[in-house]
Amino acid sequence: MKLQIIFATGNKDKIREIREIITDPEIDVVSMKEAGVSCDPDENGSSFEENSRIKALAVADLICKEPGRVNREALRYRIPSMPEDDKKPSAPVAVMSDDSGLVIDALDGAPGIYSARYMGHETSYTLKMRHILELLENVHGEDRSARFVAAVSAAVITKKVLAEKKNPVLLTVRGEMEGLIADDIKGCNGFGYDPFFYLPDLKKTSAEISDEEKNALSHRGKALRLMLEKLGDLPELTNEDSDCQ
Repeated sequence: MKLQIIFATGNKDKIREIREIITDPEIDVVSMKEAGVSCDPDENGSSFEENSRIKALAVADLICKEPGRVNREALRYRIPSMPEDDKKPSAPVAVMSDDSGLVIDALDGAPGIYSARYMGHETSYTLKMRHILELLENVHGEDRSARFVAAVSAAVITKKVLAEKKNPVLLTVRGEMEGLIADDIKGCNGFGYDPFFYLPDLKKTSAEISDEEKNALSHRGKALRLMLEKLGDLPELTNEDSDCQ
């Protein structure tokens, strides 16, 4: 399945992680910034799923209206509406977005969908984690249960979508990684809340394990692999665009 993915994020760590997870040699992944698309929609949904759909659809809408605004030099495959004399083969485009965060049971699900904005965007994750540890000072053992959640949406743009000005095909999936909030901040790998997210089976925080271990277990890894399965079963990709060279 030849596919061009434009991922709606400006987070370099997240893009690196996504590229490590999506290893299919026929699938190309570029960030929104690399594609030259600027979009900052208001993530006003009430769930991870709603926010991921908002971002994916907003970027897909821009591309559908103005395919020429995309930086074709950053793409391995050209968007189906690009001139046919372009030397690059064409392929459907999946504009993907994820909304992810940390859900802590003892805090009634906080920080949840506000994980990145918790205590303000400019507040470092070290300060955020220290604050949460203070809130959980009298919470112990299994009562410190938590999970990382990732909802991934894909707005799929095919030749038919562009030619007939239809809405992109929209898919949404969810992945979770269960754990506990550790008593302290440990580890230098990963990013975000990884240093205090404890994995009982491994007896380490998410920031103490290797990238390979994390990608095999993580919420984002689970969601992305499930999304690729769903895309592989999508008739719009397996049938309509099977002639892409």
